[in-house]
Amino acid sequence: MAQITLDRIAHSFNPKPTSEADYALKNIDYQWEDGGAYALLGPSGCGKTTLLNIISGLLTPSNGRVLYDNNDMTLLSPEQRNIAQVFQFPVIYDTMTVAENLAFPLVNRGVERSEIDKRVADMLQTLELADKANRRAQGLTADEKQKISLGRGLVRYDVSAILFDEPLTVIDPHMKWQLRTKLKSLHEQLGHTMIYVTHDQTEALTFADKVVVMLEGNVLQVGTPEELFDNPAHTFVGYFIGSPGMNIFPGTVSGKTLRLGSVDVQLSKGYSNLNGKIEIGIRPEFITLTSADKAGPQGMKFDLESIEDVGRQKIVRGNIEGVTVNVIVSEDSEIPSEPYAIFDAERVCVYQDSFLVSGDS
Repeated sequence: MAQITLDRIAHSFNPKPTSEADYALKNIDYQWEDGGAYALLGPSGCGKTTLLNIISGLLTPSNGRVLYDNNDMTLLSPEQRNIAQVFQFPVIYDTMTVAENLAFPLVNRGVERSEIDKRVADMLQTLELADKANRRAQGLTADEKQKISLGRGLVRYDVSAILFDEPLTVIDPHMKWQLRTKLKSLHEQLGHTMIYVTHDQTEALTFADKVVVMLEGNVLQVGTPEELFDNPAHTFVGYFIGSPGMNIFPGTVSGKTLRLGSVDVQLSKGYSNLNGKIEIGIRPEFITLTSADKAGPQGMKFDLESIEDVGRQKIVRGNIEGVTVNVIVSEDSEIPSEPYAIFDAERVCVYQDSFLVSGDS
């Protein structure tokens, strides 16, 4: 296990970068605590895998250093860093049996045979592959092969870190849920530093203690799932986290008064000296729909467009002052024929040039 420090990491695939636009990663400073479970989350092309490959040693950064427990590893190979990496698609030996594949990294490191047998048996049970232990991997399904790849990383107890690059892509949906739960359990049991790359927020939020949200080579926010939900530091984080994501409105804020179009809404905090592009965000869970006679002065006319029943909740879609809005209500809620929307003033976020602004109580 290791504490991993990224010291002013930047990377360009252009050998002679001339501007910030030439960089796939842009000046990243962060410290991954020993034994932590982290996720790199963001859309395709945001730099997640590039950053993971720099941490593992598959890629040398254009600028900056990678430290393991304060030791400079920037120019060292993955083997020298003593990491395990699981890739998006299975990397296994088809001519070996399932058990032999799982044992291979331990055999290479000279682990005692009795210890190898114990660890392999435990991993076979964990991955629900015990009945296929002596079958050659060649005839297995894609998701079974990926389970072997996961097991080859997890069977090693002595690694500095285990890195996962979208490892559940080829796994069927039900098995994804099982393996996410198992990975979380194994992390708690073994205490390895684990870093997990994904574009799926459910995978990130259920696996990681802290999630690193990335966009266009930048780290926008690092936080717990609760922090990302309650106080997204950037409008993209608000929009990307949640289903549906945060509603974002253009508006103006003066003191504790928010003006949306022709409506004034009183906020719980005051804001002064705002300039640039001002937006407000509120999650669908924190908007109430009511009738006109109960709306009061804070109510805003909600032009209803559709209602989707998704089980225990309904997603109500419409617009306020010409802006598309999603609202989440309980399944048994009655939606007025001419609804008005009321914001929870405590849960409104104010953004200046896309970044969260802290107000005064």
